[in-house]
Amino acid sequence: MTGSDQTALNEDRSSLRLLAVHAHPDDESSKGSATVAKYTAAGHRVMVVSCTGGERGDILNPKLADNPEVKRDMAEFRRHEMAKAAQILGIEHTWLGFVDSGLPEGDPRPPLPTGSFGLEPLQVTVPALLRVIREFRPHVMTTYDENGGYPHPDHIMTHVVSVAAFQAAGDPTAYPQTGPAWQPLKLYYDRGFSREKMLAMHEALLERDGESPFGDWMKRWEGTPPPRITTRVNVGDYFGVREQALLAHATQIDPDGSFFALSPAEQAKIWPTEEWELAASYLPVPAEEDDLFAGIDPATADALASKGSLDLVVDDIRETTLPENLRVG
Repeated sequence: MTGSDQTALNEDRSSLRLLAVHAHPDDESSKGSATVAKYTAAGHRVMVVSCTGGERGDILNPKLADNPEVKRDMAEFRRHEMAKAAQILGIEHTWLGFVDSGLPEGDPRPPLPTGSFGLEPLQVTVPALLRVIREFRPHVMTTYDENGGYPHPDHIMTHVVSVAAFQAAGDPTAYPQTGPAWQPLKLYYDRGFSREKMLAMHEALLERDGESPFGDWMKRWEGTPPPRITTRVNVGDYFGVREQALLAHATQIDPDGSFFALSPAEQAKIWPTEEWELAASYLPVPAEEDDLFAGIDPATADALASKGSLDLVVDDIRETTLPENLRVG
């Protein structure tokens, strides 16, 4: 083996892989993107899965409300936005190919559109994601919690599909047509909009400006227990990258909106971390993590993930607490 071959082998062993499963294009930039940017900058591979194309998304940027190109083909416009965000974050990206369910409003809530992601059977959606898992072979997966992070039907379905795929991935008898078994070693839920973080931002804006756009957020959280947080990744140096990735989704982000009330530097000073909840792990983990790859040895990770018959060390996957009329899957 030549010296250059040995260097390449060492670099490969030091590189780990993360798969982030999201509902729509733009979710990857608003949820955990600074963590993703940190890992890609360190040489790790990150793939983002967009379960839907965001076809039914509203135009949230007033500057594009009457743009004829957007109105003519929203789906294609969002594909270009996603490509730009992926380049900024340094990620690999794939579309799962399902159709955006939209966000039905009303009381009672109207049914989801026929053929939308929220109505697809798990026998269709789970193998679609399993194929990605078994081809990309991630050591870590991230997704949303049992309530979708918030009750959008596509976010809820993303959780359902992600957990089912994570649980089936290491079983060679489960959907064998999707490839050889591969068990991701850890599963996390995004907790980027934690109450404690948003309260810190809210108070900083009140001190600076005397007002804050996050007042309504604080009221909505009154009387509700805070989410469980196990992992805080220090990513303040990547908040600028996160902002640029968000702005790449021009139809979905108002550049004058609350996301940008504080500069990346101000946010890094106030709250320099992104938060996560460890939902499942096949490895022992420290009590307080600061790295999604904590506990994973790059030299042995591939062998462990392809071994099969692993036992969970951490199993905090919970059932949804949403009312029946908001559930999917």
